[in-house]
Amino acid sequence: MKNLILTTALLALTAGSAMAQTVRMGTEGAYPPYNFINDKGEVDGFERELGDKLCEMAALTCEWVTTDWDGIIPNLQSGNYDTIIAGMNITAERAEVLAFTQNYIPPASSAYMALDAGTDVMKGVIAAQTGTVQAAHVAASGATLLEFATPDETVAAMRNGEADAVFADKDYLVPILDESAGKFAWAGTEVQIGDGVGMGLRKSDTELVEKFNAGITAMKADGSLNTLITKWFGEKAVTF
Repeated sequence: MKNLILTTALLALTAGSAMAQTVRMGTEGAYPPYNFINDKGEVDGFERELGDKLCEMAALTCEWVTTDWDGIIPNLQSGNYDTIIAGMNITAERAEVLAFTQNYIPPASSAYMALDAGTDVMKGVIAAQTGTVQAAHVAASGATLLEFATPDETVAAMRNGEADAVFADKDYLVPILDESAGKFAWAGTEVQIGDGVGMGLRKSDTELVEKFNAGITAMKADGSLNTLITKWFGEKAVTF
């Protein structure tokens, strides 16, 4: 009888595991420390650790998929993955086509980085990644927008003089500036855009949004989300 009970319990556990919903997590893999590809060729970074934890809390199985930023929303809508977890700022424009979770990064600053702190970022040529809130801001600012497909290309354009400055999430630019040995400097003033960073999902996936929201709420309440933010973005990072 005891063996029968144990066998039945094991079969139930195995069946439950087999029935666990697999969620494909779409990310760029090129925006450290949010997300990047490590030396093993795997998705890594803040969002990889956060996403895995949220899936664990919701009893979901995560699969990670990388895609170019300029196709990240169309590929979600086409069903190539189930979520966007890729440093995406929550904006009213994006909310017209996506269902967002609550933010897992508070509203943070975007910043200009240049070779000279005196660069006039309102009149110069500013590099930004295509399809980002930063690119839209530059286009509306009166400066000349120079768009690139990847964040690395925006920094390269500033470095080689093709652009006067690069405009991006400050969290992304901080380590680049720190490692530049004084070659790069902050220019202009910081700007807050959007309502923080959240996960984007199809509007029809309401149940999945609720599951991820529950996990984010719990991590905010117990302080583990702040711990994760500090781990990846440093002690000076904006937390909840």
